Amino acid sequence: MSIQLYDTTLRDGAQREGISFSVVDKLNITRKLDELGVHFIEGGWPGSNPKDIEFFNKARELKLKNTKLVAFGSTRRPNGKAEDDPILESLVNAGTKVVTLVAKCSARQVTRVLETTLDENINMITDSIKYLREKGISVFIDAEHFFDGFKDNRKYALDVLKASDKAGANCLVLCDTNGGSLPDEIAEAIKAVREVTTLSIGIHAHNDSDLAVAVSMAAVQAGAVQVQGTINGYGERCGNANLCSIIPNLKIKMGINCISNENLTKLYEVASYINEAANLNPNPSLPYVGTSAFSHKAGLHVSGLSKWSGSYQHIDPALVGNKSRMLISELSGRANIVHRAGEIGVPLPPKGKEAQKLLEKVKDLESRGFQYENAEASFDLLVHRAQSSYTSPFELVDFMVVVESRRRSSTLHNGNEATISEAMVKVKVDGEIMHMVAEGNGPVNALDRALRKALLQFYPQLSVIELVDYKVRILNSLSTESQVRVLIESTDGADHWRTVGSSVNIIEASWLALADSLEYWLLKHK
Repeated sequence: MSIQLYDTTLRDGAQREGISFSVVDKLNITRKLDELGVHFIEGGWPGSNPKDIEFFNKARELKLKNTKLVAFGSTRRPNGKAEDDPILESLVNAGTKVVTLVAKCSARQVTRVLETTLDENINMITDSIKYLREKGISVFIDAEHFFDGFKDNRKYALDVLKASDKAGANCLVLCDTNGGSLPDEIAEAIKAVREVTTLSIGIHAHNDSDLAVAVSMAAVQAGAVQVQGTINGYGERCGNANLCSIIPNLKIKMGINCISNENLTKLYEVASYINEAANLNPNPSLPYVGTSAFSHKAGLHVSGLSKWSGSYQHIDPALVGNKSRMLISELSGRANIVHRAGEIGVPLPPKGKEAQKLLEKVKDLESRGFQYENAEASFDLLVHRAQSSYTSPFELVDFMVVVESRRRSSTLHNGNEATISEAMVKVKVDGEIMHMVAEGNGPVNALDRALRKALLQFYPQLSVIELVDYKVRILNSLSTESQVRVLIESTDGADHWRTVGSSVNIIEASWLALADSLEYWLLKHK
């Protein structure tokens, strides 16, 4: 069985709230999707905005190896002529060999939204198909609201498809536009369509019922040969069918060779790349391509995976370019500890006392507010500190933070008050105690500056480290006496790592997380 993959991330996906691809973004994403092996890429609607016009002009220079670029647009206007229609003209000018035309298949949509007659709607569709076919362009009909129309007025929905077939359409793409159909309803409708046409059938599903992928798979099983969707399931409202799930489902689960094995391993990379281009926080729980898709926290699961990789994973993560992650938490068993220690070069006997002691320490610290599943760097330090051969590059002796409100000059600053934060730290390095003071924009920033000021004299390479995220979580409801957790993310420009601190004192929790961040980097670069 042969399946065509049709990506509409650049149009339908871009309709997601918060996404605005630039022309450069769209060109780069097109290249990435071509590398993945997608058969068709819908570049946008050239008649709707200047950005899409510019994209199609520049896309003519792309050297695509695996994919065909598609322009999207609507049929001619009611009571008009195809040859005079500006939208059809813009589709021709886009220069693509394939055009997708949106055509309403729901009688109620035609009369209430399009505000024309049922016969004129069919004329609009057939005239537009014939016009584009005369220009040598292949036409995919985007049968909008088909499944709702099929439930409402079966005869009219099928009449639209039959007329499209007769006019010369190359593929009939059935759309669950409102995302409300169930898989069995999809299968029933496709069976009826196959009785009235021999044209290729496609499926375009939205995720409003959280069934877009299931609906797409049901359509393939019922005879659809083209599957449309978006990377990461981007799209308006609840999104579109997620190609990052559909592709491995087709290839691995159903044995349909829609892309090569080599290209399948690029799936995680492509999903991550397009997520960055969209400037969105990634969804870690996405199947196949999420960072948590193959993450394991329960000790029983990790123990099973250490014996057989298929015990708690439905596929080998490497098939889609992802990897397994063993999380450390209070729910962990010794297997989690042993696995992670091995990854950082500290072999521990699976049934030895060292692993058990570390596990007990993790459980004790997590009961006091620490959390290691999102702070791998702090856990790695726990493992190293448990080794008799490990020597910390510095020792925290003491710190003090003062926050002072100072009244500014009434002449220059209208009598406003300024808050000044000043931190003092004492750090021992090679037997020498460094005593440093620094001011900062808030107490944590002052503490960070003072600590760095002390350590840079011995470790000048620490200057490359930047704190990029700082989160505080209140862990109970004791008001200002609450236990708090501080999670810090740091980077040196090449790598990112997270550390954690916990205390009833937010400054002490920050101090612990900051110190771990710097010590971890020194450990990795000694």
